[in-house]
Amino acid sequence: MAGLTGDGRIPERQTIALRAKGGLVVLGGFVALLFAIEVVNTLMMGALTRTFGLRPRSAEGLLDIFTFPLLHASLNHLLSNSLPLVIFGFLVFLSGLRVFLTALAFSWLGSGLTVWLIGDGVTVGASGLVFGLFAFLLVRGFFNRSWRQILLAVVLFMGYGSILLGALPFVAGYVSWQAHLGGAAGGVVAALLLRPRTPAVLREF
Repeated sequence: MAGLTGDGRIPERQTIALRAKGGLVVLGGFVALLFAIEVVNTLMMGALTRTFGLRPRSAEGLLDIFTFPLLHASLNHLLSNSLPLVIFGFLVFLSGLRVFLTALAFSWLGSGLTVWLIGDGVTVGASGLVFGLFAFLLVRGFFNRSWRQILLAVVLFMGYGSILLGALPFVAGYVSWQAHLGGAAGGVVAALLLRPRTPAVLREF
């Protein structure tokens, strides 16, 4: 069959290209969903935020964990999260759908549970996912013993490392440092769980 190696496998370059296309579709679709929700929420005068925003330390708030990253306080809030979400999510997706979903899930749950436990006021926004995916990209190379992934982490840290200050309570200001901190912790846990049983010296992105 055309496009396969002699042992029937898809060549690595072709695999990465397919993942790149898939990543653009998935991340583009997810961000489009966020914008659609923001439009509806705006038309409803913020009713979705009041209903599905995460309410800390309440029984109802446990269900809000699954909805609060889909909502934003304003269009500017959504815009500030969209670009890093696409960039970090796309880079994670290059390692495959399973890796992306695992990193996203742990970032989501880590962010939500932390806000539920120690948050203050109704919280919305996907920034916890951004922090989780970013933290995943920063540490996975060390767990995987991949020099390429470590190099990517260094480049990302040089470009975006300052956002980590948003996980500190005395720096974050009006934003939810709890969501940022929990998301980052979830990303690290995902990287730890996804580490190979027999680490290689060099692995793909």
